This record gives sequence, structure tokens and C-alpha cells, in this order.
Amino acid sequence: MRSLLDTTLLCVLASLLLASNSYAETKTLQIYFVDVEGGQATLLVAPSGQSLLVDTGWPGFNNRDADRIAEAVKSSGLTQIDYVLITHYHTDHVGGMPQLLKQVRVSTFIDHGPNLENDELAPEGYAAYLSSLGSVKHIVAKPGDWIPIEGIKVEVLAAAGARISQPVHGGGQANPYCASEPKWPDDRTENAASVGVLVTYGDFRFVDLGDLTKDKERGLVCPKNLIGTTDLFLVSHHGMGLSNSKALVHALHPRVAIMENGAAKGDAPEAWQTVRDSPGLNDLWQLHYTAASGADHNVSKDAIANLEGDSDGHYLKVSAQSDGIFTVLNSRNKLERTYKK
Repeated sequence: MRSLLDTTLLCVLASLLLASNSYAETKTLQIYFVDVEGGQATLLVAPSGQSLLVDTGWPGFNNRDADRIAEAVKSSGLTQIDYVLITHYHTDHVGGMPQLLKQVRVSTFIDHGPNLENDELAPEGYAAYLSSLGSVKHIVAKPGDWIPIEGIKVEVLAAAGARISQPVHGGGQANPYCASEPKWPDDRTENAASVGVLVTYGDFRFVDLGDLTKDKERGLVCPKNLIGTTDLFLVSHHGMGLSNSKALVHALHPRVAIMENGAAKGDAPEAWQTVRDSPGLNDLWQLHYTAASGADHNVSKDAIANLEGDSDGHYLKVSAQSDGIFTVLNSRNKLERTYKK
């Protein structure tokens, strides 16, 4: 006969197991879209606690961007960043690295390899980045690689002008939007060298292609869509018209899109409209209101994190569950919207 003590212990163990399972089920992938005023800084925190920062914003401005990234790191409970992925070497993506390293420890850097551009934008940012590497572990990403973050899958779709040649899981469909898509000029800037990734957490999928431009976008989705559809899409290149082709955006069929634009950068009406017209889109969110684009090409103000040009650095945050349900939070007004499958 089972003793009272045995029964009590079994009940305690069962309760602990249920609590553990419940905790596991409520763990989420956290994605912070940090306001770096028209650059990029996207912090992902996996359910395992490991982290990936995509780009580091601008240099200067009294450490503005580094401070905002460091605050996101602190808010998420991190003590370091496991991986920093630099999509490309334009200053608005890599320039904040030296300042950030004075505040936050980084375990590993990831990039596409040597700078491929010699205009006024890339060399300065690249030089500052190289001086930051020191003895920290460094990985050169290639299409088809996986970034080893426990609990999520991060697949490299494009890097250094190259792309995956075979579809990822969930991709491979014929793309009907290719027939009407123009053949875009070959782009030899660092934008076209951007590292683009697909992040998967269970049924949730998030695509970030950096500043990849239309010629390179086409290779990923035409004649077949090698990526498949996505739940969340980071509007490429801050919402500029050099990127965000219909063949790409409409084939990705995002349920939600987020634009990391600035008050006077990005949010081009053509790109905005392409994203807004994407079939199946529930919502588009913006980091900034862009006055030059007018009311017709900005979303409603409740879905914009920063309404003034000289902003307070409000961010957008996504919390995604493994079943594909996710919530977007606007830190300015605390508005939350949840998106179910």
C-alpha cells in the first residue's frame, strides 16, 4: 500500500511537472525593433535565453543608438549578446558597434565577409567594425548556413550577393507574381550584399533581409519562391523603393509587417503601398511617422512608435509563441494586438 508520504511526494512531483510544462508552453520568442532613427537594430531573444542582435544602428549622437540597444538588452534580462549579425557595412547598420561594445559584452560576430563597396557609405562603417572585432569569435555567413541559437532556427538566405539555391522547408512554390516583375539592374552596392535570414520558432516564421535590393530579391522568389510564406516580415531597406518588390512581398504573404524607418528616411510611397496591398496582411506597423510620405502612406498613428522627428526612442516588440500566435506591442502607447493563425 502506498504511504501518505509517497502519495504526497507524487502529488508534488506531478505539480512541478505540470508547472514546468506550463512554463515551457508560455515561453516566447521576443523580438525588439529598436528605434535607431532610420538604421537597423533588431534584438531577438530565444526562449532558451540566447540572443541575436541584427545590426547596431548609427555612431555618434551622444551614444543614442548604443544606449537604446543596451536598454533593450537590459529590459529583456540579458547580461550579454550571444551573436551580433551585421547585415552589411553601411554606417546606419554597423556604425554603432564601437559604442555598443563599451556597454554590452558580445560573444560572436557574424557578417558576410569583406566589404564589397567603395562609395562614401561603406568604408567608414567597415573600418570601425574591423577595429571592434579584436579577439572575439567571428563567423562569415554563407547562404544555407544556420546560426546555432538554441530553441530557434536561424537560416541564412542570402549573403555577399549570393543566395540559397534550394528551397527551405515550406518553400518551393511557383510564384505567380514573377511574370509581371521587371528585371531589375544588377546592384553592386553593399545593400545587395546584405545577409538575409529566416527565423523559425515552431510554426512562427520571421523574415529579415536587411537592405537587400530588388535584383537580389528576385533571385530568392523567382521563378519559385524559395522562402515560402511568413508570419512576420521586416520591411526591407527601411521601406525604400529600391527594395520590396511585389514579387517578393506578395509571395511572402506576411500576416504582419514592421517597418524600421526614420522620420526622414524610408517609408517610400511605392514600397509602403506594395506592403500594404500584400494579400493576407493584417497590419503594418512603423517605427516612425514620415511626414514627407503624407497621411496616405503612413499607417494609423496608434500603430506608429514615434510620431515626432526628434523621438524618445520608442520601440516595437513582438512576442511569438511556437504555435504561430504572436503579439505586437507599441511601447509609446502600450497598444497590443495579437495575431492568431
